[in-house]
Amino acid sequence: MGRRNKNKVFDAVEVTDAGGKGKGIGKSPDGRVIFIDNVVPGDIADIKTTKKRKSYYQGTAVNFHQFSDKRVEPVCQHFGTCGGCKWQNMGYEYQLEYKQNEVLNNLIRVGKVQLPEVTPILGSKEIYFYRNKMEFSFSDSRWLTPEEINSGKDFDDKNALGFHIPGMWDKILDIKKCHLQEDPSNAIRNFVKDYATDNDLSFFNARKQEGFLRTLMIRTSSTGELMLLIQFFHEDKEKRELLLDAVAEMFPEITSLQYVINEKGNDTLYDQEVICYKGRDHIFEQMEGLQFKINAKSFYQTNSAQAYELYKITRDFADLKGDEIVYDLYTGTGTIAQFVAKKAKKVIGVEVVPEAIIDAKENAERNQVANTEFFVGDMKKVFSESFINTHGQPDVIITDPPRDGMHKDVIAQIIGILPQRIVYVSCNSATQARDLSLLDEYYKVTKVQPVDMFPQTHHVENVVCLERK
Repeated sequence: MGRRNKNKVFDAVEVTDAGGKGKGIGKSPDGRVIFIDNVVPGDIADIKTTKKRKSYYQGTAVNFHQFSDKRVEPVCQHFGTCGGCKWQNMGYEYQLEYKQNEVLNNLIRVGKVQLPEVTPILGSKEIYFYRNKMEFSFSDSRWLTPEEINSGKDFDDKNALGFHIPGMWDKILDIKKCHLQEDPSNAIRNFVKDYATDNDLSFFNARKQEGFLRTLMIRTSSTGELMLLIQFFHEDKEKRELLLDAVAEMFPEITSLQYVINEKGNDTLYDQEVICYKGRDHIFEQMEGLQFKINAKSFYQTNSAQAYELYKITRDFADLKGDEIVYDLYTGTGTIAQFVAKKAKKVIGVEVVPEAIIDAKENAERNQVANTEFFVGDMKKVFSESFINTHGQPDVIITDPPRDGMHKDVIAQIIGILPQRIVYVSCNSATQARDLSLLDEYYKVTKVQPVDMFPQTHHVENVVCLERK
């Protein structure tokens, strides 16, 4: 006997909230929560389940009875297939409201700490074309949309240059126009695709591990500089140079034109040699007169304008008077460290990635910021007695960890030295809340400021100030 179809359809479900990963939230007749794709709070729709768990369902709307007044018309032709901007169909003021609620809910439910009045979320002035870095993938077997499949047509052009379909590592949606990065981003991407198609350059096939063109990365900066990096699967000097020369001639404004020959199984650049073909091997970002060198492998906040706002909030929360020793954990290329340094006696930046620390030292030297020092180290082992004796007891710790938050050993080390103040910058308020609960015996939360770095998505940053009890 065949397996029964376990997918259910729940009629006329009201979407009451927006939750994790941008999904809508409703309730099934049996009381379980449903996490729903392609809906906006206020919608009433029939929901077909795609997954069932003990306490919840996952599903997608298959028929709408009523559309929410929070809905807006998406601006992008790829919305609904591309998974990059899941909230484009929701008014921006409501996006901010749900991001604020997510931060509050996590701090209260996960952190269980006493909170001051939380400052309203700081929205982004630009809600489109705000990213300074985009990465696109080539494919010789592009993803066909449902409309194309249902048309019954045969499609000869199977090449794509665009984004991975959510959850599918080998399926690429061809992108005509993306609304996340300013031009000439779209013009460059479309030119490269057209040139490659016209000149029979083969597009990558991830399953077969064959093809010539692999990925394309575009970085821009607030100074107007532009970096383009093309990743090839194998070397073909003649074809490669013809393509790069054509790009350079069409877009003379490119500051840094680079390439990589990557024959390994994945696309990551960090263990690859990046070769500068024309121009510099870097571009510059600028903030309050500070210059930051950005190379192909550098980490830098992808929304430059909002990064400036985020760093100003961080500096304000640190409340430096000029005589403090500051430790900047997970310092990356030292942007926050240098940004706050003029108000501190000394800033010690610590980061596990050696290349980032090289960049941090170089940036500090270029900016003539003499009161910063940067060290490579495993954050769980940093606060040794000798390290503290050498560099001094920190008065303030600034921490900006990855999405997983701080390791429990790092928190234990912070508790061991008990600085007067901690400023915790986070891109994941759930793990931030978990860490705050571990610090709660020794610190009280005095300020909370959510910041929207990524309009049209569910992602939200949050800055918390903790004062020693």
